[in-house]
Amino acid sequence: MIELKNEKIAIPVVLFAGLLWSFGPLVVRYMDEPNLVPWQYLLTRGITIFIILNIYLFFEEGINFYKNYFKIGISGLIGGTGLGIAMITFIWSITNTSAAVTLLCLAGMPFITALLGFLFLKEKISFNVWIAIFIACIGIIIMAFGTTDNKGSLIGLFFGILSATGFSVFSVSLRWRKETPKFTTVAFAGVFCAIVSSIILLSNGSNLISSSHNEGLFAVHGTLVCLGLILYSIGSKAIPAAELTLLSLTEVIGGIFWVWLPLLGINEVPTNNTIIGGFLIFMSLIYYSLTIKTNRRFIALN
Repeated sequence: MIELKNEKIAIPVVLFAGLLWSFGPLVVRYMDEPNLVPWQYLLTRGITIFIILNIYLFFEEGINFYKNYFKIGISGLIGGTGLGIAMITFIWSITNTSAAVTLLCLAGMPFITALLGFLFLKEKISFNVWIAIFIACIGIIIMAFGTTDNKGSLIGLFFGILSATGFSVFSVSLRWRKETPKFTTVAFAGVFCAIVSSIILLSNGSNLISSSHNEGLFAVHGTLVCLGLILYSIGSKAIPAAELTLLSLTEVIGGIFWVWLPLLGINEVPTNNTIIGGFLIFMSLIYYSLTIKTNRRFIALN
């Protein structure tokens, strides 16, 4: 894997990774009736992720890159499954609520990871982390109250939290065995999505593919996810995990901005509750970053 040891270069690389991820909600909004083709989306996206990551591994490690799949182990299987579930629930969230609510749920990943690390890896959580978790939870509750008039929005909020939890399971699994090959685990997640989607589509007698317009957007989103993961991993060699998570919040900021920007044709304006809840989540992240030296090992997505 390419390594960046210069932090001044690595920081914009990670910022750009988050920026790539931030276009996800916009891509979904451009789809034709995305709520009717979630499984076709997940099938194409999963295949795209698997293909791109294997091409990357081939150029990085040569013809023997496939041997990484024999090193996954139980931690890789659990992590890949968690990541696959996160990918599945992301599309169910983004198609049932605003992009802002989905992205702000994902902003809580560091705190969910801290809790899972405490429960399953016996990692201690400092008092400062508990404060940050409490503030973030208040923010999510405020967002929930702001969506009580829409049953679909509450479903979207639930799936958003479940997606964040899936990513956190993936992160904790990597801490369980640090030698677990990260990209191979992500590739497994792509296969997981593709298999689950195929089974559901075939059992319902549905088409495996959508319109050419949608299929192109499905592939674009999968490509953005892969490129972001590759850049994020490259930059992680020079930046501590805590700062990485903070920098990757460009996904949340950009994601809300792109679907609001009238020029791009979506014009999705966040509700007052979303803005207030989002502000509290960001305040919790700022507080978390100010206590970074004592909390560094609890940050997600190493």
